[in-house]
Amino acid sequence: MLINAVFEGGGVKGISLAGAVRAAENAGIEFSRVAGTSSGSIVASVLAAGYRSDEMKRIIEETPFHSFLQRAPIFNTKIIGPAMRVFIKKGLYSGDALESWIRDILLARGIFTFSDIPAGKLYIVASDITNGKLLVLPDGLRQYGINPATFPVAKAVRMSCSIPYFFDPVILRLLGRAAKGKSLGEQFVYIVDGGLLSNFPLWLFDRDTKGGPKPLPVLGFQMVGKKESQPHVIEGPIGMLTAMFETMLSAHDERFIEQPNRGRTIKIPTLGIGTTHFQLTKEESDQLYNSGLTAGTQFFTRWSAEQQ
Repeated sequence: MLINAVFEGGGVKGISLAGAVRAAENAGIEFSRVAGTSSGSIVASVLAAGYRSDEMKRIIEETPFHSFLQRAPIFNTKIIGPAMRVFIKKGLYSGDALESWIRDILLARGIFTFSDIPAGKLYIVASDITNGKLLVLPDGLRQYGINPATFPVAKAVRMSCSIPYFFDPVILRLLGRAAKGKSLGEQFVYIVDGGLLSNFPLWLFDRDTKGGPKPLPVLGFQMVGKKESQPHVIEGPIGMLTAMFETMLSAHDERFIEQPNRGRTIKIPTLGIGTTHFQLTKEESDQLYNSGLTAGTQFFTRWSAEQQ
């Protein structure tokens, strides 16, 4: 059965989404169009590139996620170093390693720009904090004078995963008519994690369901149980900013996940693991994956397309 799927963001907890994808495949589900925010955009882009769940699991097992936390040695000085980097670069870590990682994964399947993917198959959500608005890629790039077809998919994923103050924002420069009449400073916009404005864009594929043939079912893959029993330890401004962002992600879009949307949402327990816990052990990684597999299996034993 073909479905459209939306994947929630949640940092390293996104490993659990791969387990839920495995459960979907076991139930005979095939993915037509996919969308995601933050780590959900990673899963969506990998699926759009043609990867299967067993390949996703292998990628997870081979990836040292702590390697994404890169910054110049000068910024590793205790206390003052990280604060200096945030002040200068707007993030604790560059995000370049994450972008390079997903670029290599996509290139292995011949995917570099959005022109390498069938039109309308992949949507990635990010946040334009310069203009205070949601950015849905690739189509939303036109408003900046950028040709969506030539834009790198890995760059879009990096934008969607740029957790504020954790990874550097991605800076876009307006081109053509979009830049006309603007000063040099006004031609640059800052893009960060899509979770800032819509961490679970389950609405995305509902926009074009009126009229025409019966649309495909839309299912959401959502991570729940975001450290309710483990309060944040706030030490300094960086700790406070991280706590604020994780709190926001925990609450975002919850009002949307009401009936009838709960019936089309796979809820995956994340076992108290935090969004920015990149120092994952193999045991924690396996637990997240298995949590997604279990939650997905339970969902698909009772779900049918007629419910939508």
